[in-house]
Amino acid sequence: MTIHSSTKQNLFCQKADAMRFDSLYKEAVGLYLNAILIDRKSAQSYFGLGICYKNLHDYKKAIKYLEIAASIKEDYYDAYYELGVCYQLEGKNCGAIKNFIKAIQIKPDSTDAILQLGVSHEMCEEYDLALMIYQKLIENSPDFVKAYDQKSSLEMKMQNYKNASITLNKLIKKKSDYYSAYAGIGVCFEKLGKLSSAARYYRKYLSLNPFSAERDFIVQRLYKIKCNKKEFGPFNRKTPLKLLEK
Repeated sequence: MTIHSSTKQNLFCQKADAMRFDSLYKEAVGLYLNAILIDRKSAQSYFGLGICYKNLHDYKKAIKYLEIAASIKEDYYDAYYELGVCYQLEGKNCGAIKNFIKAIQIKPDSTDAILQLGVSHEMCEEYDLALMIYQKLIENSPDFVKAYDQKSSLEMKMQNYKNASITLNKLIKKKSDYYSAYAGIGVCFEKLGKLSSAARYYRKYLSLNPFSAERDFIVQRLYKIKCNKKEFGPFNRKTPLKLLEK
């Protein structure tokens, strides 16, 4: 029985998709290319091929094939979003901004694309614009915790520690188990010279997440506050927390 060409193309694409989802990117590339040889108008095949190259860290090829996918299917949100990500990874933020804007035009409520648009502006050192995007995202999608995290990180980078602590407190109210926010507030208060408040948040972080990779750093900050000294020696995970109590 003769298999119709469109059926063969679909079979190649389905097998390639399955391999891509299993992180078998090199194997998937060949199958996508076979699918494209049968049908050069398959946006799905070009998209899958682009994603494989993205995960193989060949961003130039990823951009090439994702752009073909977007040209075939003009309302292809995923293609524009992934193009934005690949341009970011290439350090080409103008291209990233352009494609994230296209993605947002297709899906105006896409919080991920809006967030990455802010990140791209941040990478261009357009900090005020990035902050405005993060703030609008928080206002329009108040449960999207990544926006609070990104905004507070930028505020800390800009040494706006008071604003950063306010943003992180709002984040905790939305997601009380977002443990890194407690450590972030501690850093902010320490930078602001509010050492008692900083210590309180550091201890809260340790009580909620005692075995984290950041434990030694937090313990060191608490020792600095407690002993009022500038430098300390190395610490390890055996440091008794009771020494840091009030």
